[in-house]
Formats: sequence, C-alpha cells, structure tokens
Amino acid sequence: MSHSVAGEPPSAGRRAAPLTTAVYSAAEWDLLTSLPGRVLVAAAAPGPGRTARGVMAGLAGLDAVAAGRAFDSDLVRAVVAAIYARHDGTPQSAERLTDLVDLLAACRAASRVLRRRADPADAAAYRQWVQSVAARVCRAVPGTGGRWSDQPASPADRRFLDRLGAALGLG
Repeated sequence: MSHSVAGEPPSAGRRAAPLTTAVYSAAEWDLLTSLPGRVLVAAAAPGPGRTARGVMAGLAGLDAVAAGRAFDSDLVRAVVAAIYARHDGTPQSAERLTDLVDLLAACRAASRVLRRRADPADAAAYRQWVQSVAARVCRAVPGTGGRWSDQPASPADRRFLDRLGAALGLG
C-alpha cells in the first residue's frame, strides 16, 4: 500500500497511480491500452477456416481482460485500470479492429515500445496477458447453463494464435 509523505494512506484508500505509466507517450499508452480490445475483437471475428464466435466468446475475452487486474505486474494492472476508466466514447471502426495485418503490426509496435520502455518482467507479463485474451476467445464454445466451455482451439485458430504470439515476440 502506498503512503503519502506524512505516512497516511492515500485519500479514499486508493493506491497512487503506478509509476510505470509515466514512461510512455500518449500514443504509446493508447497503443498499449487499446491492443487487448483489438485482440479480443479479432479473435472473435470469422476468418479463413474460422467461424464467427458468439456472445459467450466475447464474454470469455472480457473475463480474460479483467483477469489482468490480478496479474503480478504493475503495467498489466495499470492497463486494465485505464481500460475500465476509459469513458471517452470514441468509437473505433470494426474494420480497423478486425484487420489482421493491422492488428499484427500493432502487436509488433507494442512489443517494440515494451522493449524500449518497460521492465522486462512487465513486458513479458503484458505480452502473455494479451495472448491469453485471444486464446480464451478462441477456445470458448457455448456450454451448459449459458456458460462457456474451454475447448482446444481449431487448426485455424491455432494459426491465428501462433501469428499473434510471433507478433508479440512470444515465439
């Protein structure tokens, strides 16, 4: 828990913002905070050999994004907090969100930013977290009782995940 100079807890019991966000430009931070959502949308979109996913897969992806709140990484927790705090209402075009070439380029750009600016452990945690969002969506299939079931990814989904992992510098 962070404390003020006088030793008291921060007002309203909130943690101070992690220092990790201060090292990124506005454009870099926007890239890092928008990438998980873009990955979720791309993973849920139909593609060659891939079927369109339903609401359950989207919910699985949102659950994977939210799981970043529990990561042992200041960077991942700060990104999740920024995602949940975003209220600007700026719509992004679905075409931009699902364009695989653009998404992979954004993943490579984020990896470069992380390599230059982030602690290596935070960079690795962020890249793995983003990959886990896509993996959760790709493996989600409707289950019983309105829940999703975690199934092995199809060959086309594995190719998508492999390309995503390579762009993130995971493989």
